[in-house]
Amino acid sequence: MKAKARSVWVRVSIQIFFLLIITLGAVNHTLVERGIQIPLLGSASLHALCPFGGVVTLWHLATAGRLVRQIHESALVLLGLTVVLAVLFGPVFCGWVCPFGSLQEWIGKLGKKLLPKLYNRVVPKKLDYWLRYLRYGVLVWTVYMTATTGVLVFKDYDPYYVLFNFWTGEVAITGFIALAVVLGLSLVMERPFCKYACPMGAVLGLSNISRIFGIKRETSSCIDCEACDRICPMNIEVSTRKRILDHQCISCGECTSDRFCPVAKTVEWKLPAFTGGTSEEGAQS
Repeated sequence: MKAKARSVWVRVSIQIFFLLIITLGAVNHTLVERGIQIPLLGSASLHALCPFGGVVTLWHLATAGRLVRQIHESALVLLGLTVVLAVLFGPVFCGWVCPFGSLQEWIGKLGKKLLPKLYNRVVPKKLDYWLRYLRYGVLVWTVYMTATTGVLVFKDYDPYYVLFNFWTGEVAITGFIALAVVLGLSLVMERPFCKYACPMGAVLGLSNISRIFGIKRETSSCIDCEACDRICPMNIEVSTRKRILDHQCISCGECTSDRFCPVAKTVEWKLPAFTGGTSEEGAQS
């Protein structure tokens, strides 16, 4: 039991660590502008600490030979590291690092207790399926508009940006509305922004198709208890698949934990070469 209890805190501890780092970094950036600085912390802005800044500036860098205004070179470095991790393990940035994703997940845990009858029942299942592709539209629009204008257009609608900059006076009213909507929805559904609108999640979600270490369900030992379905923060039906190729998987590893699956080695991380599966199954995922 002690080993299981420790495993509960591994991911949560990492999530809390990155939430604190981003928060302190954002606060320190504001303090530096006012002539104050927290010791041992850099003065980088939030744009320098987010790998999506590297995504939106790539086209501008290739065509104009310079970064989009407000984007720092560090965003490209972070993007590179995030992509390497995604190639190996899938969107671990989403499941372990992104503080806004973590916050939605924690609010969701509160929502499950406060509104158990309403939780995850707001959006019909069929509509939910199609809405999950909306974030690719957001991605295309964001990249196109940023590439053509050289301005971070998504900043005015980005709840992540608002969360760590609401005290600066630089946030648009549309951003405050977006943040309020996302936090409100997080009380009645799992990670709404991650599912439906996050452009970075859209980019990283594609890595689930070909990541080196994938998640496999061993059908011979599975007892169809659906515990893995209930614990998945992205509401993926793990119990119906041999390989988890779903573009919404955030590689949190919750479904592989023996805290939830009653049968050992039923859902595990494995190399694709040993996972089996068919092309038909991949299409369903």
